[in-house]
Amino acid sequence: MKGKVFIVGAGIGGVEFLTVRARDLICTAEVIISDALVDRTLLDLAPPQCNCIIAGKRGGQESIKQAEINQMLVEYCLQGKQVVRLKSGDPWIFGRSLPEISALQAANCDWEVVAGISSAIAAPMLAGIPLTEVEASSCFAVMTGHDLERLPWDAIAQIPTLVILMGTNNLAGLLAKLQEGKSGDTKIAIVRWCGRPEQQVWTGTLTDIQSKLPEGSLSPSVIIIGEVVKFHEQLSRPDRKLLENCVLQDLASSPIKSTLASTSLSQRWLSDVEASVDLEKEKLPLQGKRILVTRAATQASQFTDLLTNQGFEVIEMPTLAIVPPSSWEMLDQAIADLANYDWLILTSANAVESFFGRLQQSGKDSRALHSLKVAVVGRKTAEVLANYGITPDLVPVDFIADSLIDAFLTGNHVLTDKKLLFPRVQSGGREVLVEQLQQHGAIIESIPAYESGCPEAIDPVALAAIQSQKLDVITFASSKTVRYFCQLLDRVTARETWQTWIASAKIASIGPQTSKTCDELLGRVDCEAVEYTLDGLAEAIAKILN
Repeated sequence: MKGKVFIVGAGIGGVEFLTVRARDLICTAEVIISDALVDRTLLDLAPPQCNCIIAGKRGGQESIKQAEINQMLVEYCLQGKQVVRLKSGDPWIFGRSLPEISALQAANCDWEVVAGISSAIAAPMLAGIPLTEVEASSCFAVMTGHDLERLPWDAIAQIPTLVILMGTNNLAGLLAKLQEGKSGDTKIAIVRWCGRPEQQVWTGTLTDIQSKLPEGSLSPSVIIIGEVVKFHEQLSRPDRKLLENCVLQDLASSPIKSTLASTSLSQRWLSDVEASVDLEKEKLPLQGKRILVTRAATQASQFTDLLTNQGFEVIEMPTLAIVPPSSWEMLDQAIADLANYDWLILTSANAVESFFGRLQQSGKDSRALHSLKVAVVGRKTAEVLANYGITPDLVPVDFIADSLIDAFLTGNHVLTDKKLLFPRVQSGGREVLVEQLQQHGAIIESIPAYESGCPEAIDPVALAAIQSQKLDVITFASSKTVRYFCQLLDRVTARETWQTWIASAKIASIGPQTSKTCDELLGRVDCEAVEYTLDGLAEAIAKILN
């Protein structure tokens, strides 16, 4: 099959800002090479067997060089893969697309560019700032704030509305240049994280805006300069607190509701606010508590939903990157030889997804397992297995791999000379389980089905939350998430520094092995799940905070 690279604009945030074409390509991709600023929830759309690589560039942070990205695109394409190069915003607006396309053309690779919504357009819109308006702005220009000396400031001063990307790290110099040709009273707005729940907007003038900004990095932000900024107060989303107060006082009869509904606010949004206030009226016990969830990027959503329903403000920090093993050869051979096995052992949702993904790649489905019995560890693993129409024959009561041998013995399952297929993470683990099964006479084939490693860089939203020192809880669902959490923060600053950032947060562990690693690397664990599941972890967190 001939490969192809799709250079796709990811827009400004979640799935709701994707084009239909972009969504469909992500859902069928074999490889995704994503920028760092792309919303990680978009990767949840990818197939389980898709190789997702974070290869973006952030100012001042370690990142993959452009030449390496170019080479990856070429290599995967020549392997016959359908590759999505996922870029924040639109690929043609400061997206570094040309070097990648040139490399693909030189290697005679097929490629296509798919448009996305640029923050240059979306940030002003979401902040209630029209870029053109009959009297206030007849045109606008978009530029980057990286290299100020390259820009024609005399000409720029004549343009009524300016949109500047990547300019906050050089804000003082930028403001000085602008004031050479524009009045100090010229209006300015800075929009950070446009389109996301944490979106913030600051407004002022070229003279006073710096005094209104918080300390620390404002990246990623879009800067809008010009008279149109005056429309922000009029056209931005109505004040939520005012509306919530109306709901609490009986929004149905409030004149404010009818006024808002008849102007710029949709009835759907009103319904959403009413629903959210209903939740507040129920006084959720953990309302307002901030929790950091450390899991693989593709695994966080279910746990996030569980915590959000309890009132938590959830911040996701992907600490595991799930990718294919270095070779599929062993697993492909085992799948071809399934009839010769007695048991299939699955100890994680990743193992289930990887195994069945490869099974389907071979042209088979769940019927190929008709002669095998299946043992799984954990309720979540069993739930994922159910998606393929299979009910496990054996599940340990304690939901941990070390209890599997007891489940075999108490269930009177003979292990002597039985052949067991054990697809698992390539980097090992569960060695005690393998040894115990062998000691009871089983012939076990431990085969790499996937690999898990540390992401290239820490999620910027998660880093900002950690640095704020206002987290109530940090959760860990495996020993690896603890190790990679530490590794990611070690890349940012000294360990003794970041440990002070998390000193006031409770450390929550899903089970004994994870707790042991927390003790080793973080020096403590504040709560451990009684039932070693995500539900159990959520319950343990609720108890320690109530």
